[in-house]
Amino acid sequence: EVQLVESGGGEVPPGGSLRLSCAASGFTFSSYTMGWYRQVPGLACERVARINTRGSAIDYTDSVKRRFTISLDSAKNTLYLRMTSLKPEDTAVYYCNEYPKENYWGQGTQVTVSS
Repeated sequence: EVQLVESGGGEVPPGGSLRLSCAASGFTFSSYTMGWYRQVPGLACERVARINTRGSAIDYTDSVKRRFTISLDSAKNTLYLRMTSLKPEDTAVYYCNEYPKENYWGQGTQVTVSS
């Protein structure tokens, strides 16, 4: 059974930083294109960033470019999202998932940016 577990969220002031992690069981990240997504209640889920099987970032949504960095540690089989210069509009629950099938939603990790 595949399980993805996100962690690292929290509450930070505007301008703060966080690093999210996504750990997997029954799943090898380096075999799939992966993405980080975020969900705000009442809004559509948004894909934030993607990374390919070689560990190179593919793209970022415009609102997070130059602030967020997606990365992959294949040895640890862990996916990361480094978030800097956080803004209140980054507040959301963040998820990792395979792209494009998006079959494996975990519980997500809450990120709250507030003064």
